[in-house]
Amino acid sequence: MKISLITPAKKYSKSGNRTTALRWAKILRTGGHRVRVEVDYNGEDTDLMIAIHAWHSAPAIKRYRARFSDGPLVVGLGGTDINTFLKTQPKTTLRSMEMADVLICLHDLIGKELPLALRGKLHVIRQSAMPLASPRHPAQKNFDICVIGHLRDEKDPFRTALAARLLPPSSRIRVIHLGKATTPDFHTQANAEMTNNPRYHWQGEVPGWRVRRELSKTRLMVISSTQEGGANVISEAIVADVPIIASDIAGNVGLLGDDYPGYYPVGDEAQLAHLLDRAETDAAFLETLTRHGQMLKAKFEPAHEQKALLRIINSIARPA
Repeated sequence: MKISLITPAKKYSKSGNRTTALRWAKILRTGGHRVRVEVDYNGEDTDLMIAIHAWHSAPAIKRYRARFSDGPLVVGLGGTDINTFLKTQPKTTLRSMEMADVLICLHDLIGKELPLALRGKLHVIRQSAMPLASPRHPAQKNFDICVIGHLRDEKDPFRTALAARLLPPSSRIRVIHLGKATTPDFHTQANAEMTNNPRYHWQGEVPGWRVRRELSKTRLMVISSTQEGGANVISEAIVADVPIIASDIAGNVGLLGDDYPGYYPVGDEAQLAHLLDRAETDAAFLETLTRHGQMLKAKFEPAHEQKALLRIINSIARPA
């Protein structure tokens, strides 16, 4: 089929939406489909549309449905669709969802947030990641932990740095933060934090190979977000056998499971500091986190994501 894949993220963006779009396009092309990735839809001939983000892609969805009243339509739900726009812009967001034949989400708990009438068309596809090219070799001099994510309000980007300030002087923990500052204020704040907090090292925006190198060296990863739609960094860490400490939001619990032992209350740097100290000083706890991740590993393999996406697309294809 000829597929239009719409994402609000522009061509050179490194956002989660763009990453998802490019990965899905690659999967669909391996399945024999022709895929055009665009930021908008302008009435082109197509056999099927996949629109990432119900609210941001709402104009494209509306135009597609106006031209193809019964054309197959898949809407991939973004984290802000559920956590923000379903509350602040419900009419537009719900209209996009209602127009879709299929809704795709990235973690297990999103269905609880949708109206009952929409849950039957919802499918979970976890984002996949490739394993590291070589075994991990964590640094020995320091107990490095990483934070991978752009400096945005939703990421609560300095929570780990604040927790690191509470660690005992004997701690060897360093926080390595990879991600661009999305505003001048965040840039200023990150530099000030490095000046005042010797444990915090902000690296700015880096290419994908640098992220993977960090995963090969780090002892664990912290994801401190206040909201997520299903973060790909969790997939990357699990497939790389990197233990995770996570805020207890639905977007993290929906990927890691209710019984995961590495949660802390969102926004609570004291409890996060306690878990960081425990991870550094209690080898059994760190091994428990690693083992839980390994039990989830198969769910985040590329073959699992590929099979799920192709099955969905083929199930709604209209006969020629």
